[in-house]
Order: sequence, then structure tokens, then C-alpha cells
Amino acid sequence: MALTEQEKVAHLLRRFGLGASEAELNYYSQGGLKSAIDKLINCENTPEAFEFNWEIVEDQKGQIKPQQAVVGWAARMLMTRRPLVEKMTLFWHNHFATSAEKVTNAPLMIQQNEILRRNALGNFKTLLLEVSKDPAMLIWLDGQDNIKGRANENFAREVMELFTLGVGNYTEKDIQEAARAFTGWSFVRNGRNAQKSPATYMFKPVLHDDGVKTVLGKTGNLTGEDVIDVLCKQPKMAEFIVRKMWTWFVYPNPDAVTLKPFIDDFVRSGLDIKTLVRAIVESSEFYSDRAYRRIIKNPADFCIASARAMGLGENMATQLAPTANDEKGSRAKIGPAQAVSSTMKSQGLWLFYPPDVSGWKPGEPWITSATMVERINWANKLMGAARGGVRYPIYSILAGDPTPDGIARKLASMYDASFSETKLKKLGEAAQLALNGQALSQRNANQVADVVLRVIFGSPEFQFC
Repeated sequence: MALTEQEKVAHLLRRFGLGASEAELNYYSQGGLKSAIDKLINCENTPEAFEFNWEIVEDQKGQIKPQQAVVGWAARMLMTRRPLVEKMTLFWHNHFATSAEKVTNAPLMIQQNEILRRNALGNFKTLLLEVSKDPAMLIWLDGQDNIKGRANENFAREVMELFTLGVGNYTEKDIQEAARAFTGWSFVRNGRNAQKSPATYMFKPVLHDDGVKTVLGKTGNLTGEDVIDVLCKQPKMAEFIVRKMWTWFVYPNPDAVTLKPFIDDFVRSGLDIKTLVRAIVESSEFYSDRAYRRIIKNPADFCIASARAMGLGENMATQLAPTANDEKGSRAKIGPAQAVSSTMKSQGLWLFYPPDVSGWKPGEPWITSATMVERINWANKLMGAARGGVRYPIYSILAGDPTPDGIARKLASMYDASFSETKLKKLGEAAQLALNGQALSQRNANQVADVVLRVIFGSPEFQFC
């Protein structure tokens, strides 16, 4: 199927953005696909409607608990005008899966989150080194317990198996020797009220094993930094990262021939993530039939994208801007982020709480009988009176064409649903039944939209992006 230029832009935004709302699609489509790619990738100078500050989720004592941090990140994803950065931050959060379940300290999780965001499109080696020394990671994989004479292998194992090489590309001896190289890596806490920088990496020489080690063929008095360097020079490392990114953003089970040019580009660039992303989104394979609307939406693609489609994020940003220095006023305006984050959790994606060190599994695991019920019920949280929901006033949007057919087509377009004419007719019939012979009004608009959206959100077509 040959895609139009606008369909390609919408596909780009669904995969590497946070949905393809009508407003975003119009903005990015100006100038065609090449322009859309440039806008999405070169977003450093794009001004945010609201400069996010984690203080908006602080409690009355000026503290942030893990659940408040979850809401804060959801708010950030809803409001951002740099969607690629947040989408890549989520990807790296899944890659370096660290859970607040063990870390328990929200400021430490936020500090890691900022590392991921800062390096989301930067150099992979820099990202890997910063995350490896991050206090939350040191707690998560017991790095602070890794000392001379009692080497803890947890981090050494996962940095090879899950972060760089994959199973089968190292030996148990490599893990043991690498663990010795990472001894002495620790951190120091910066004080009870140091919310923005709660802890700092600290190397403790007295706890470091300074003996000769051999890791993946490299021998010497290796340090942790040396091991990171060795890992990043392994040919399998580039292949591992490219394959994982391809599986998350393009389609599963790519063959080696397809991946080779992207691996080569990634290596030639010195492991520049932005170069890899650009190579993927400029390739014909990214827009092929095998890729187009073939990946099952994760809960962020489902909830964040649908909320942004309604303009909830922009509306939050507009309300927050005048209250930037009023923490209480700010907290009162991020209700939609609470609804989004709790619904994402019920659908299987609890931000800051990956299920294990390997993260969330993309694709079919997102769909179960329980999560499908939650996906359908998301309509009620958006339009109905469900507890903890949003209840978006939809009347003014549907009033342009208040006929059942007009309501159905508007909602399908608004939520980026790709339906056949037959399916659109069925949506119109659902709207007609919901109207029950009455004219569309402010009183019944949300109820009608709720009924139609339940059909949309529960449809097989809508589960794919």
C-alpha cells in the first residue's frame, strides 16, 4: 500500500511521537515528510508551553513520593511540545529498567529520569556511563554493595545481558572479571532537602579491586569505565541496540540484512542516537506494509496519545503557566495527568515501576482480557463521570456536524482511528442509538461520545499504531 505524505507523517508521530492529533498532524505536515522529520528530531529550540518543574507534584512538606513522580512524568508527556524526547525517555526507561519498588526514593528516580531525558538523543556510550553511575541504578543492581573481595555480579551481568550485548555474547568469566572492575562504585547522599540532586556518584578507591582483569579479551588493571568502553566497542553492542530499537518502534523480528545499514550508520556516527533515529525514520522500510499500523499500542500510545488528541496537555500547560510559582495552584491543575497515569497502570504500564530488570515486553503482552476492559473503560474516564476521570466537555467539537454520521467521523478523525467506510457506518449507528432520537446538546454530548469511543477504543484496528 502506497502511503500519502500525510499518512507517513501520521505514522511518524504515532511511533516516534506521542500520537498524531489533528493539530499536531497539521503542524508537522506543513512542508511534507522531510520537514516533519526535521521538526520532530531537531526539537531543542522548540519552546515549551510550560517549562516543566517537578515542584508541581511536591506535597505540602515540599517532598515528592514515588506516586507523585509518576503523575509528574505523565503530566510532562501530556504537555510537551518535544514528543520525541519523551518517547525516547520512555524507551530508555524500559531499556535500563529501574523500579521505585526497590529504590523507594522518588527524587532518586527523578534524577535518573532526567539523565535519560538529557541523553535520550545523545551518545549511547555517554548515556550508558551516566546511567551506570546513577545512584538509583547502583541501588537497583546492588552496585554499592560491590566491593573488593566480595564482588557482586548483578550489575556486571545485566550491563552485558540487557544493556549492551545480549545473551550468548559474553562468558561467565567476563561477568566475574567485570564485577571486579566495578568494585568501589558508590554514591553519597546530598542531604534530606536536596530534591534536585539527592545523591552523587562517588568512587571509593579503598573498596576497588585494582588487580589485573580480563574482560572480552581486554586485559589490564581495568576500571568500570574501561569495561564500559570495551562493551561499546563490541560489534554485537551496536546490533543489540539497533535491534531493540527497531523492535520497539518499527516491527518485531527484523532480519540481519535489514538491520545492517542502520547498524553501520550507528557505528560510523560514534553511537549517536539521533543519527540512528533519523536513519530509521528516513528509510522506506519504516513506512512499509510490514510496519504501518502493525505494532500493538502500549498504554502510553493509548492513553497519552488520546488525551493529547483532545488538547488536554496544551490546556494543562496554559493553566499552569500563570501559577508556576504557586505550588498549590499547580497541583490542582494536573488532574488529567493523575487520570492518565492511573489508567496506564491499570493497562500494564506503571511508570517508574517496570515489572523486572528486563522491562516491559512490547507487542502482544499488552493485550489481555483485563487490559482490554481498561482500554474500553478509558472512554468513560475521558467523557463520562467515572471516578478519577477527566470528563472532557466535547459538545463544541461535535457541534460542527451534530448528525450521527458527523459525530462518528469527527471522533474517528480526532483519535486517529483508521476505519473502513463500513466501520464508520457502524460508528454512526452507535451514535444514533446513543442520541435516542434527541438532538445533540451540551447535556448529552459526553454520553454520546462515550458510547462511540467505547466502540472505537475496543475495536481491533485501534489497538495498533
